[in-house]
Amino acid sequence: MGTFRVLAVGLVFIVVSSGLAGCGGSQRQAREPENVTIHTYLIDGLKVQTGDLICTSTTRGPSVFAGFFYRLYGMVIPGPVDHIVVYVGPGGRCVEAGAKLRVATFDIAGNTWDASKMTKVRGSILDTLYGVAYPLAGRSLSSEEEAGIRRAVATYCIRQAEAGKPYNIVFTDSMTDDAFYCSQLAYKAYLEQGIDLNTDQGVPHIPGTDSIVFPQEIWTGCEHERAPEASPGS
Repeated sequence: MGTFRVLAVGLVFIVVSSGLAGCGGSQRQAREPENVTIHTYLIDGLKVQTGDLICTSTTRGPSVFAGFFYRLYGMVIPGPVDHIVVYVGPGGRCVEAGAKLRVATFDIAGNTWDASKMTKVRGSILDTLYGVAYPLAGRSLSSEEEAGIRRAVATYCIRQAEAGKPYNIVFTDSMTDDAFYCSQLAYKAYLEQGIDLNTDQGVPHIPGTDSIVFPQEIWTGCEHERAPEASPGS
């Protein structure tokens, strides 16, 4: 098993270092939120507000490659969280970089996370809700400061979706604004507000991975709440 893990790590870095044309540059987005309202929603009994992060365990991808890649991550990186979705509202509106291979918005079908009912709007990716991460909890922010950050985070994510930014397979290039992977989108949105979610918590110290923002380290580094049906884990 140890030999397989080493080979898997090597394969991950071959893939992530290969890159996509046009993904290397950086184009800074405007910071100011534009008429974004703070929304509140319930998902499987968990409260989310604009800017909170929905954390899921992914079981299947939209293609043989994507499905293999998600399973490979699960074997290489410990921890149950392998996908991050940003809640923006109103209703069940969210933003993610996922199975559509671009940043896109979608609406949760009702107040229950049922990926099988959302494949038409998210692509053919099946995942289960693990919990919700709250990046602003415990930061002693005033209500005005917190609201401003929530609006700015939502605005940043929505703008990437409106621009149709592609999926970023160069996971080591987490600073680019030209393409995004799931946890990078949340990372960049909060980094614009001075909050660094690249905590290096809950993930192994593998040389060359410091710049990768793993979903698990966002979960571990933030206050969070587990979904009632989530399997035991860190």
